[in-house]
Amino acid sequence: MKKLILAALTLASPLCCATDVELSGFIKADLKSVHGDIPYAGIWTGADTPAEQDTAKTQFSGQESRLRLALKEARLSAVIEMDFANSAQGNAVVSNSYSPRLRHAYLAYRDVLAGQTWSTLVNSASFPETTNLGGPLVGEAMVRQAQLRYQGDHWQLALENPKSYGTRTNNEGNPVSIDDDSDWLPDLILRRDWRGDWGQLSLSGLARYLDPDGLAEVGVGASASANLALGQDRLQLQLHYGQLGRYVGTSAAKDIANGQLETSVAAMLAYRHRWVDSLRSTLFIGKIVTEVERVDRTHLGITLFASPEPYLDLGLELGHLQVRDEDTDFSRPRRGGSSYLQATALYRF
Repeated sequence: MKKLILAALTLASPLCCATDVELSGFIKADLKSVHGDIPYAGIWTGADTPAEQDTAKTQFSGQESRLRLALKEARLSAVIEMDFANSAQGNAVVSNSYSPRLRHAYLAYRDVLAGQTWSTLVNSASFPETTNLGGPLVGEAMVRQAQLRYQGDHWQLALENPKSYGTRTNNEGNPVSIDDDSDWLPDLILRRDWRGDWGQLSLSGLARYLDPDGLAEVGVGASASANLALGQDRLQLQLHYGQLGRYVGTSAAKDIANGQLETSVAAMLAYRHRWVDSLRSTLFIGKIVTEVERVDRTHLGITLFASPEPYLDLGLELGHLQVRDEDTDFSRPRRGGSSYLQATALYRF
């Protein structure tokens, strides 16, 4: 299919005579059944918390299907990628007409990248193979945003889009959303990578200036992530500590919580075992705890994936999401959990 698309584009435009064009992606069909007091969500994130009533819900979806267009010349490349996840458009009553969502849109010239893609803090090679998009997001760094990045063979240095996320206390002592009009200084990230037959390891450091409502604080944090080969098996992990805020836990941790700089500790561990060439399982766990809001959230699960054809993956995942947030001066404790079963069929092209 890629050759047919390339040939068509080459005939349609002289630009393609010097440009390699590749259309890729996948079609993903999901079935997810959730039971517990954390409401159903198509993708589990760190923002999911218990409700007053129990949930018992099953849904079918194709929203995570993805399209990616890549262009490449000798020293210049560009990528645009989209899916349909978390679309606010459409409904399940009649049409299920979901709008595209931008994931990546960037260009790279020599060693410089500009545009929207994974934050430099994110090591996508450390994401486990799961039916839930991204795996246990409560313990992971998963942020895509606009940036300007230098990327050498082993070092990366980036200025990334500043965004303050969190709460402060008003005159009545109640938490309200912070103002992000003072986000004028880009976030700074430095990263070092190591690669070999043994796998891959990344160490990253983050420094950011947060000045909502005159707070004027500098937040720093560090991350380590790896994808390690153990024979035919794989060990994937992430460790995060510091004032990382929105960079870790997909909204489980704020940058500023009740007017204070939030500190978080998060981790993800996944072990993939290959039973035979076309059959493998992954056991995973992700966890985050925070200092100010006293968040405590855990996501664990086990998967079984089969690949009966080279581009076809069939997956089954059994998991549990647990919230054990403690009491603070500004909020009551939130405790609960939901178990789920998710089945996936995915065709890559």
